[in-house]
Amino acid sequence: MAGESANNNEIVIPAITRIYLAPVGSQAPADATSPMPEALRNVGLTTEDSLKFNSEPNFEQVRSAQSSYPTRTFQTTDAATIEVDLQQWSGANFRAVYGGGEITAITVAGQTGVKHYKFAPPKIGGRTEVMAVVEVVDGGKHYRYVFPRAMQMEGVSKDLAKTREAVLPLRLAVQGGDELDAWYLITDDPAFALPTAP
Repeated sequence: MAGESANNNEIVIPAITRIYLAPVGSQAPADATSPMPEALRNVGLTTEDSLKFNSEPNFEQVRSAQSSYPTRTFQTTDAATIEVDLQQWSGANFRAVYGGGEITAITVAGQTGVKHYKFAPPKIGGRTEVMAVVEVVDGGKHYRYVFPRAMQMEGVSKDLAKTREAVLPLRLAVQGGDELDAWYLITDDPAFALPTAP
């Protein structure tokens, strides 16, 4: 059929996904496949189907007496969130899902060399922003979503059931600013190639 645009190579099946976090201002990946910059920490294992990236623009509509439809629509705000359930419990992952916090070592009375650890979540106003990178691999195609600033802005609900693993819910709200992109995608997917001039 003339003009057929169906191409099954443009279907993406995320065979492997990874999440990386770093302090805001850290070096971002320069391309889709080079080793991740050292500051970006891999959060480790995540559940199979929990990774989501939501982009949620908000609009206002102008209505006029002369039309049953809006006569103008304009965007008022933009918002984006990242959601994923972390399977690995660690101090760094606890700090990630709670938006910061402090970890201190506790000496166990009467037991030399034995340490326990105390995690305290951040106080009101003490949450910290992070840089995040979501990596998606589909065969030979690679995608890196880069979020220069994001913050954990939801409550943390953990299901401590006997019959399944207990996960740490990472819920990041993307933060913006005039000086940089709120988020962007880097890929080596040839479907993104710029059209060639005639």
